[in-house]
Amino acid sequence: MFVIIGWLVAMACIFGVYIAHGGNIAVILHALPFEMTTIFGAAIGGMLATNPPKVMKATMKGLGTCFKGGKYTKARYMELLALLYDILQKARKEGLMSIEKDVEDPHSSPLFQKYPVVGHDHHVTEFITDYLRMMVSGNLNAHEIESLMDNEIDTHHHEAFMAVQAIQRLAGGLPAFGIVAAVLGVVNTMGSVGQPPAVLGGMIGSALVGTFLGILLAYAFAEPLAGLLESKVDEDGKELQCIKTTLLASMQGYAPQVAIEFGRKVLYSTERPTFAELEAHVKKK
Repeated sequence: MFVIIGWLVAMACIFGVYIAHGGNIAVILHALPFEMTTIFGAAIGGMLATNPPKVMKATMKGLGTCFKGGKYTKARYMELLALLYDILQKARKEGLMSIEKDVEDPHSSPLFQKYPVVGHDHHVTEFITDYLRMMVSGNLNAHEIESLMDNEIDTHHHEAFMAVQAIQRLAGGLPAFGIVAAVLGVVNTMGSVGQPPAVLGGMIGSALVGTFLGILLAYAFAEPLAGLLESKVDEDGKELQCIKTTLLASMQGYAPQVAIEFGRKVLYSTERPTFAELEAHVKKK
């Protein structure tokens, strides 16, 4: 929502000042369809040539998330930590083997069903159950599991960041594509040298619209989207770090109440629940 508001503010200020200074908006509107087709056609062609299909698919999916509200809220993190507390508490009281059925079939597990927000998130559920399965097997120590977690989180971050890089490359190319459109307009103008000055002036003005649009699309649209998607990728990784820290604290012998406190401390301050809020939520659940 805020990205759309930002675009509206930018457009209102740019074109509002242009019109207030006596600019003729008709010149821009007349050239807009042709220049936009040239710039967008070149940009999309460049993206298809640069990025493999999986990156293009991830980019389209990532762009969709930019127009949705953030899912990583304080309520979500409290539910996640409460889920981890229940799992670790059950394992502490009844032994690690008691959570084997929950790990093997989380979709039928009362523990995961109790927390639908994170329990129905396939990626989070898979991350939790994979490492709980290793804990149950008892073949790996805390340091080995920590190294494996770090590698998986790094891989996940790198994979998600490829979409950010694709948009950043697009933003870097848009001004150049705008110049290409402007040069074509100048070439067209030079081929009409015999026309009256008024006609030539309009053609030159239309050509310059290409440069204007390339710069505008790069820094008012593409770059903000890349920055917003990068923030979302970072938030996505933060949730995995919270799970990692909590499970490792449990493996090192800390009680569930203390282990989830380790996980809580990893979260950003804007979404991190207080100790009292988390304790009250866990007791309520």
